[in-house]
Amino acid sequence: MTQDDFRRIALSLPGAVESSHMGTVDFRAGRIFATLGYPDAAFGMVKLTPERQEMLVSAEPAMFEPVKGGWGAKGATLLRLAACDEATATGALTAAWRGVASKALLKVFDAADEAS
Repeated sequence: MTQDDFRRIALSLPGAVESSHMGTVDFRAGRIFATLGYPDAAFGMVKLTPERQEMLVSAEPAMFEPVKGGWGAKGATLLRLAACDEATATGALTAAWRGVASKALLKVFDAADEAS
């Protein structure tokens, strides 16, 4: 997984746009659901529920780790790009996006998913 792969997947989600926050690339669907390049270029971050974070960190500790501090306790999760495959990154990014997407965006996404 490269930064370009992470970016492509994030921007493929309905309503997702690229912006920046505190000098870091972020992806938003109204609110931030992922960032790229923090703490360095080897990582992406996905904003998950604490329960989802615990599941991913337990299942794939080489790919995922909680962000240190309070943000990590709330579900902010680092994704090691080099260790992650596209399917796993897509699942994590989609879960993060679902946490911030509007009901209208969720409806569009779920309708497209049902049609495929």
